Amino acid sequence: MSGLAMVLAQRGYSVSGSDTADNIFIKKLKALNVEIFNNQKAININQITKNQTKDVLIIVSSAISEINEELQSAHKHKLKILHRSDILSYLIREKKSILIAGSHGKTTTSTLITTLIAKNDYDPTLIIGGIVPIYKNNAYSGKGEFLIAEIDESDGSITKYNGDIAILTNIELDHTDHYQDLSSLMESVNLFAKNSQLVIANYDCPNLKENLSSKAIWWSTKTFEEVEFAAIPIEINGIETTAQYYEKGELIDQINISLPGLHNFNNAIAAIAASRSAGLSFKEIKNGLTSLESPKRRFEFKGIWDNKLIIDDYAHHPTEIRETISMARLLMNSKKSLLPIKAKRLVIIFQPHRYSRLRDLMRGFASSLSKADLLLLAPIYSAGELPIKGINNEKLKELILEKNPSLSILNSKNIIDVKNLIKRKSQPHDLLLIMGAGDITKLSKELLKDQLST
Repeated sequence: MSGLAMVLAQRGYSVSGSDTADNIFIKKLKALNVEIFNNQKAININQITKNQTKDVLIIVSSAISEINEELQSAHKHKLKILHRSDILSYLIREKKSILIAGSHGKTTTSTLITTLIAKNDYDPTLIIGGIVPIYKNNAYSGKGEFLIAEIDESDGSITKYNGDIAILTNIELDHTDHYQDLSSLMESVNLFAKNSQLVIANYDCPNLKENLSSKAIWWSTKTFEEVEFAAIPIEINGIETTAQYYEKGELIDQINISLPGLHNFNNAIAAIAASRSAGLSFKEIKNGLTSLESPKRRFEFKGIWDNKLIIDDYAHHPTEIRETISMARLLMNSKKSLLPIKAKRLVIIFQPHRYSRLRDLMRGFASSLSKADLLLLAPIYSAGELPIKGINNEKLKELILEKNPSLSILNSKNIIDVKNLIKRKSQPHDLLLIMGAGDITKLSKELLKDQLST
């Protein structure tokens, strides 16, 4: 929601909003004279309608329930209420849109596309789920012809969008609170693809390859046959991936992607395919490749605490966790690495996100997390869900130990307890890999803050 608010405010609309927590996005919005209420009480709507002379439009996300006081007050005032996706759809129609959807890698791919386009002076508009390094923000209203937006499939609103270029990074079952199975998820994805002028999809994703019903342009990092865009790695290390780049089976050039990890490499090739399809020349692409950076909280090095490395990552799905761990091992074991000191042990601190996700993907979580050297489990972040009987960290621990009986696993009562466990159980030269999408996002900051105060 903050990205939409940012773009609308930059375009001169009178914008206000509410959030019970303070964060960097709130600060940026306040700098644009956006009024932010620090609660979600009915009185906020009363104040807005009293002070606003023009028509008032209420925009809500799927996270807002019908019992929300502000929403109830908006209904009482008979205000027009639209979903976030309706406003984003409106903005999309105004520009040549590049829309990024998929189960994993959306934010990174969106960030890399934005970087390639922005570095060639196209001045795009962006609305993305994470902070784009070159803008130091998640949104921006540019004057150029392109709009780049990350599309959320979690609530089914993906079917509303009619984009010029649609990027499908991959598809796996997730958001089981909304989709009962992979088939129902693919129905929404296929409708999104059908509504798009051009579809660019990941050939290496079996679910897309087998179930995508629309004609697509494909990219791959495994083969240059039967795909329009391909890059085959010839050297992989903890700093970059070097590859042979192909278009329609023809070798074009050798490229270097200065982001470690095969999942980042795949995201980068998706960004190249999208940018080339949008009209950028290969020369322009190469000009932008040297500037590629991951968004915030995507294997983000936060600092050194007590001679231990702290990495913060958004991973909250088994596949994301597996790829992030793989990247950590690559950096730990490679002769060339972005890590400032050599790490000896991988300590994973993970917070499950949603009871329903843990219930439906528990064995996948167990398999991925079993690759740690030491595992600390933070309490489940409910994201507004009610607890589900029998779904807890103890059950997850049992399944992990089936995979790796010798792994030391510690459950915690709260985030403070997690921090204390880290201090007691970690060792010098540990790589502390913090993963999750809940309040665990504050943990790295708290650890480094404690270090400064001692």
